[in-house]
Amino acid sequence: MKILGENIALGESKTILFNIAKLYTATNVEIPIIIERAQKPGPTILITAGIHGDEINGVEIVRQLIAKKINKPKKGTVICIPILNVFGFLSMSRQFPDGHDLNRVFPGTKKGSLASRVAHHFTTEILPHADYCLDFHTGGASRFNAAQIRVTPNDYVALKYAKVFNAPFIVMSKTLEKSYRQTCLKMGTPSLLFEGGKSLSCDRDIIEYGVHGVMRFLDHFAMLQHKFKIPTQEHNPVVIEKSTWIRAHKSGLLHTKANCNKFVQKGDILASITDPYGEMKVRVKAPNDGYIINVNQSPIVHQGDAIFHISTLVS
Repeated sequence: MKILGENIALGESKTILFNIAKLYTATNVEIPIIIERAQKPGPTILITAGIHGDEINGVEIVRQLIAKKINKPKKGTVICIPILNVFGFLSMSRQFPDGHDLNRVFPGTKKGSLASRVAHHFTTEILPHADYCLDFHTGGASRFNAAQIRVTPNDYVALKYAKVFNAPFIVMSKTLEKSYRQTCLKMGTPSLLFEGGKSLSCDRDIIEYGVHGVMRFLDHFAMLQHKFKIPTQEHNPVVIEKSTWIRAHKSGLLHTKANCNKFVQKGDILASITDPYGEMKVRVKAPNDGYIINVNQSPIVHQGDAIFHISTLVS
């Protein structure tokens, strides 16, 4: 295997520095790529996090995989990139310094913006080596996601592997234009996008779901070392085929009563919105039976803000 000009032989461990540009202070910004190859050939699993620099849960999931040596496979190769957007991570920002969202510029261009150049080099130099991709994200802003795998509708290969990963929810979701997941789909590389928790936060349960899911995924391909006990889930994942957002009808202080993962019935009170003066109180009710898979944890909302994501059709 040859990545960024470096040869990595079977049985070898190597960290390669992916360096595209410097900060304006002339300081190098290097993206470490941790590669573990077994003596025995097998699949190559690419595990990434930190495409958005403020999404810490994914970074911690990949860090634990490395620290616990889960990434050392019994066969095949595991490539870990804990922080793909180091620029954003330094400033705890979702975007690159050029204002672009890395997950909206794939596959990138050689002479485009900084984010586009990073996407291009990643797509041409690293992604072609992968047989399967696992990418870790969180909810944006103050919106907390239940642990879930996003799968493109009718992508039955990804659905099969999502069930192997076994997060609590599998959410059918169209690929976003110029996203990493769309690029994987076009290249014919099966990919799973994990969502869990919210930005600028670490959640122990979400991180555990992510680490355990990777262990189950590696075990499916006989890549997990024997010393690790395979985590089991009490229930099979709930497949959410359709879902909708519940939005605030008024601006004000948000008081949520329903938590992520909870199954609610039509008419259940999910939250209330009040003004600061004690004169207005509006109740937010469930429009249908369903699972709550995202909760806005901001104390203040504006009219039209998304406050809950609820399933409308499950299987």
